[in-house]
Amino acid sequence: MRYKLDKGRHSVYAMQYHFVQCVKYRRKALVKPEILDFLKEQIHKISRTFEIEVLNIEADKDHFHLLFKASPKTEMTKYINAMKTLTSREIQRRFPEVKRLLWNGAFWSPSYFLATTGQVTLDALMKYVEGQGK
Repeated sequence: MRYKLDKGRHSVYAMQYHFVQCVKYRRKALVKPEILDFLKEQIHKISRTFEIEVLNIEADKDHFHLLFKASPKTEMTKYINAMKTLTSREIQRRFPEVKRLLWNGAFWSPSYFLATTGQVTLDALMKYVEGQGK
């Protein structure tokens, strides 16, 4: 089993994530290319602050997907909250037309999807771990 590993001062790790965030009420607010470009730019900027490497960002009209690498010291809830808060505020400030689609100042749905992504399947990892006792 071969991993693409990252290294810290006292650790070796492989931590990739898949994050999905929907616009509140699944409104189609991400239709203009300039909004999408701005969103991607802001996510890259915020991610650098948290020492997170963005692998890919793609969006549809009402949600976006983000693939990223983090370290074990990353405070995931702080990162996600910062990303949601800052992008919401800045998109609404820069593109006031999106406010017509929403109300109460909320741009993003309070819920999100976050999953770790593996470099091997869970079944392969289970077999590897089970084989360690033999």
